[in-house]
Amino acid sequence: MSKVYVNPGVCGLETTILVEKSGRSDLKITLDTKCPYIKNMEPDLQELDAYTECFSKFGDSAVYESANRNCKHLACPVPSAIIKAIEVESGLALPREVQFIIEK
Repeated sequence: MSKVYVNPGVCGLETTILVEKSGRSDLKITLDTKCPYIKNMEPDLQELDAYTECFSKFGDSAVYESANRNCKHLACPVPSAIIKAIEVESGLALPREVQFIIEK
């Protein structure tokens, strides 16, 4: 199982993403979050193929399709973090921390 913790910034609605492999490339995703919009994505993410998700274009990804329907904030980092978690769980990427450092 792979786990990603997301501190999204100003909204403060932290999310923990759990990705479990359930076959060669099948995945189940669980979202532990107080954000109702991100939580609404969870039913769409129960049966995903890792390779299809990781090698899709933005418009063809089930994760981003669900985010488009449910997520109200375009800059939300959670959909990207879901893809990162899928990559790690599937052996397509190493687990490494990702940061946005925003200055003004």
